[in-house]
This record gives sequence, structure tokens and C-alpha cells, in this order.
Amino acid sequence: MPAQTTHTPAATQTAQLPQIHEPRNPGMPLDLDWVRALQANTSAIERRAASLPARRSVKKAHQAAWLLRAVTCIDLTTLSGDDTEARVLRLCAKARQPVARAVLDALGMGPITTGAVCVYHEMIPAAARALEGTGIPVAAVSTGFPAGLSPLHLRIAEIEESVKAGAAEIDIVISRRHVLSGDWHALYEEMQAFRAACGEAHVKAILATGELGSLRNVARASQICMMAGADFIKTSTGKESVNATLPVTLVMIRAIRDYYARTGFRVGYKPAGGISKAKDAITYLAMIKEELGDRWLRPDLFRFGASSLLTDIERQLEHHVTGHYSAGYRHAMG
Repeated sequence: MPAQTTHTPAATQTAQLPQIHEPRNPGMPLDLDWVRALQANTSAIERRAASLPARRSVKKAHQAAWLLRAVTCIDLTTLSGDDTEARVLRLCAKARQPVARAVLDALGMGPITTGAVCVYHEMIPAAARALEGTGIPVAAVSTGFPAGLSPLHLRIAEIEESVKAGAAEIDIVISRRHVLSGDWHALYEEMQAFRAACGEAHVKAILATGELGSLRNVARASQICMMAGADFIKTSTGKESVNATLPVTLVMIRAIRDYYARTGFRVGYKPAGGISKAKDAITYLAMIKEELGDRWLRPDLFRFGASSLLTDIERQLEHHVTGHYSAGYRHAMG
């Protein structure tokens, strides 16, 4: 592959970063005064979110660096009814080497991996075997995903079975009805039960923000889940009609910032669904950097719930190196 760029110092800085062992969020007692005081100025939030893509544009080597960082924060995901073990094994191979070796060499990069591989419970053993020794965690969706309407004891049992099968991260879905009815005690207790069932596995709380009715509800649900011990808060299952958006992201990461200021514990953030373009990934990363700071630009505190995103990032990186765009089919996920 002819290379126009043989070494990119800015990109080199985005190599797989050494792991930092952040103390887990232990949660805190439910503080309803704090929760009920939370409001959301929708018009101001939307103006701030709309301004970011126009104001934050990075080019050439800096763009390559941001895109490589984005790759390390992707949860490669397959959540289809026709999933097979073969598909999961191909996805795991892609997670181990998400960008072509020739492109990484041209950028002066060492090996990188994605942040995790996310699958249904049935596919955990195959993914765990394929990723053994790589340090890439297996994430499993749980608790009656995506609706979260199965009996509570079954949702808790599902978490326990997924952890037993080898999942290091559990993506749970909250009961939206608790938010819509303002039953914050029920949401807090449910999230506490899910966190306890996860044990040492990290728990990502999926809020399904497109179904919560308002940005104020998003802010309050975010704080409740963090108070109950969530390690991450996540926008969506990817199955709703509205998934990750910049206004929702702004509300959720500001909730994370407030929680850190009050407790000293960092909680991660995961936008999921609808993020498929490299330029969108850079916009999300820029918002995280501005609102939360560089510490959140690592996979232990930030993830993209996406797979098609990786294809566009690969095409952009190859264009940076060769000056030509390759066909999308050359970067198939599996």
C-alpha cells in the first residue's frame, strides 16, 4: 500500500493506553432533594449541542489521532436474532485487529484493539474463548433487553448467569415506567439490585433516553442510576426510534460531572445507536473533552456502542494514508 504519510506523531500518542485502575463507583444514599432539584433548559442545551460540530473541526494528522482514539473506545456489537457463533468469532477477530496493520504502520502506530465486544448471553462463551488473553472484555446485554419488562427475579438471574458465563461487563436496561411515573425509590432499588447481581463485573445502565419523555427525566434518571452504583450510564439499546443524540449526551455527561464533583467517583458514559460516521465520533469525543476532560477519553470511562462506525473510521484512516477512499465492503465487520 503506497503511503503518503509515513509517520504521524499526533497519531502515535493514541496507541493503546496503559490501563488505569479507577476506583469503582460505590454509589451513595438516595438523595431525592438533589434529584428533584435537577432541571434541564432544553433550548440552551440544544443550542450548545448544535454549536459543537461547526466549532470543532480537526484535519489531517490530528484527525487520524482522534479517530484512532475512537477505535479504542468502540464496543463492537452484534445483537441480532440471527447471531451465530461464527459471526461472533469474526467480530472478535475484528476487535483484536480493528485497523489494517499496513495503515497502523504508516501512522507509526503499534497494535490497538477495540474497547469490548458486546453480545447476547447465548454468545458469551464463544466470545470469551476468542478473546482470552487479549484483555478485551466481553460485554453482555441483560435484564430482558431491550424492553426490560420480564419479572425482576428473572432479570437478576440473567445477570448472574451472564457473569458466570464469562461476561466482564453487563449492559442492563432500566424500567422506563419508574422514570415516567417519577417513582425514584423503585428505580434506585432496582439499580442497586442489578449492581449487586453483577458482583465484580462492571454494570452499564441503559436509560433508553428516547423513551423517557424529557431531558429533565434523562438528568434525573442518570443521577439515580449513579447513586445506586452504576459504573457507566448509557443512552440507548439501539432498538429505540431515537437513540444517542448530542443534547442527551450533554445532559448525561453534565450529570456525570456533577456526580464526580460531589462524590469524587468517576462514572463512564456510553452513547449507543445512530453513531455511524467518523466525523460524528470526533464530535462526541470533543464534547467529552470539553465537558469532562481528558481522563474520560479512555475506554474505561467512555465507549461508543457501535459497529458500523468502525467501517467509516477505517475508510477515513486509509484515505489519510493513501489519498484514496476504499470501498466499504473492504472493511466488513465479519
